[in-house]
Amino acid sequence: MLKNRIANPVVRTLIEWLIAAALAILFFLVMRNFVFRVAHVTGSSMEPTLEHGDVVILNRVGWLMFGPRAGDIVAFPYRLDPSENYIKRVIALAGDVVDLRDGVFYVNDAPLDDDFSHERVVQRGDEEFPFRVPDGALFVLGDNRNGSKDSRFTAVGAVPVSDVVGRVAVRVWPWRLIGGV
Repeated sequence: MLKNRIANPVVRTLIEWLIAAALAILFFLVMRNFVFRVAHVTGSSMEPTLEHGDVVILNRVGWLMFGPRAGDIVAFPYRLDPSENYIKRVIALAGDVVDLRDGVFYVNDAPLDDDFSHERVVQRGDEEFPFRVPDGALFVLGDNRNGSKDSRFTAVGAVPVSDVVGRVAVRVWPWRLIGGV
């Protein structure tokens, strides 16, 4: 159809390239806004799972389709500076009761059993415990419990599910650690 309307082959080729470029840009924008997003880990709050300087891919589709689960690592904007994203682990969902006793977190009266943090918590934060997670929200912690600003602190608090940018799916940097998280 394009060949029949435009006789000049240079103009026809240029138009074909412009259409291809526009479709590539459209595809990129759809993928970036609805399927995945790149995030950079800053600080030590998620050590040893993620380290400062790591680059991760956030899965947005899976998050939208399946919603939150305890154990997910998610990214969300920091309440006091929305231009900064925090990356933390979900430990409790809406309606769950989180408690901190003798340096151990409990969710619904069961000790938090995780493979990524075995340290006793010495930073209590300024939230009151026990803490019931409000409807439509999540309670998140950094894996480095004593070096993390997370839901224990009112500056972060319970994270609205609607604020979550996506679930961390893959680490893409550094190269030696590429893979699922």
